Amino acid sequence: MNLKEKDPLIWAYIQKEKERQENTIELIASENFTSKEVMEAMGTVLTNKYAEGYPKKRYYGGCENVDAIEQLAIDRVKKLFGAEYANVQPHSGAQANMAAYQAILQPGDTVIGMSLENGGHLTHGSPVNQSGKLYNFIPYGVKEDGRINYNELRQLIFEYKPRLVLAGASAYPRIIDFKTIRESVDAYNESIGISTEPKVLSDKDIEYIEKHKCYFMVDMAHIAGLVAAGLHPSPVPYADIVTSTTHKTLRGPRGGIILAKSELGKKLNSAVFPGTQGGPLEHVIAAKAVCFEEALQPEFKLYQRQIVENCKVLAEGLVACGFNLVSGGTDNHLILIDLRNKGITGLEAQQRLEELGITVNKNAVPKDTEKPMITSGIRLGTAAVTTRGFTEDDIATVAVLIAEGLKFGKDAKFTDDELKIAVRQLCKDHPIY
Repeated sequence: MNLKEKDPLIWAYIQKEKERQENTIELIASENFTSKEVMEAMGTVLTNKYAEGYPKKRYYGGCENVDAIEQLAIDRVKKLFGAEYANVQPHSGAQANMAAYQAILQPGDTVIGMSLENGGHLTHGSPVNQSGKLYNFIPYGVKEDGRINYNELRQLIFEYKPRLVLAGASAYPRIIDFKTIRESVDAYNESIGISTEPKVLSDKDIEYIEKHKCYFMVDMAHIAGLVAAGLHPSPVPYADIVTSTTHKTLRGPRGGIILAKSELGKKLNSAVFPGTQGGPLEHVIAAKAVCFEEALQPEFKLYQRQIVENCKVLAEGLVACGFNLVSGGTDNHLILIDLRNKGITGLEAQQRLEELGITVNKNAVPKDTEKPMITSGIRLGTAAVTTRGFTEDDIATVAVLIAEGLKFGKDAKFTDDELKIAVRQLCKDHPIY
């Protein structure tokens, strides 16, 4: 008996979702389409194996095969990013972040992170998230031009004396200068007597560092694929800890990873298990290993270059159609549109475009006055459409479809039916699988 026969209702919904994905232009920056090989690894007998602990240090027997698979995933991701240490067990980017916090912070410690409305993430200190409930987050943001205010960030570090500075974003369309942030963190540490130069430390020195040192962490969930391809500066040489998801631009299964300096490895392992989660999802880890191997291939760099090029073309097309882009454009895989000059909300735009077969997500913009479930903007990303083969000409057409679709009939050159047909044709020309 197969799934269709045993549970026809679930099977039917899966088929409907497959059809939705095939017939929709997916522009949500957090989403992507995995390879068939990644999905194959996900649906294996590894689902059956419980394996608390780490390779060769498990609390269960019968782990020789999952040990080998998990070690492969670790070795491959370390090679991919040039990291000294890696943990591939986090179930998500959010859990990777919380484990990293637990490894180096105490409840109530001060952390400086990018605010949600300026492009940050819920786990970067939002008051509705456990990160904001457990730790004292001080937000930083962007200047009037939509770019990170590195001078303000440096001032906040010296003013609030944090235990952690967190970089990375979920809706920031520009290159992040990790080197400059590292220099600010080092300058602060030097100011409180913690040298960056290697030296023999006494027990008293170690105790002082444990209580006062400011760490630098980067959440590169959105840009990980670009980093792997050398199209965005890597945070790994500068940050003490780097977290990421394995989907988005990496094009793998939904999950998380932690990279770090080797000296933090023991603390981070303990923070993941048993600190924040139980048994690892070994079928997902196998899929991560497949994803990392794919990302190590030359064609992956070509794919990432196309993502960036497609995003630039989309940005240029939208600007030509009168849209205001936060920061004026993009350096990476995503675009943030401020819709206030169009007189529509992010929610309205999201719903309208979905009617036409274009999937985006509402998103806050700097100085947004709308509620989080409404917002004044939408976020677009080109990773998923690039996976299915969209190139510059296709993306230029997408920009026009978005512009025409958001006219809500006013001065529109095309009917809704014509727009829907155009969307379906693009999808038909570029099947996912």
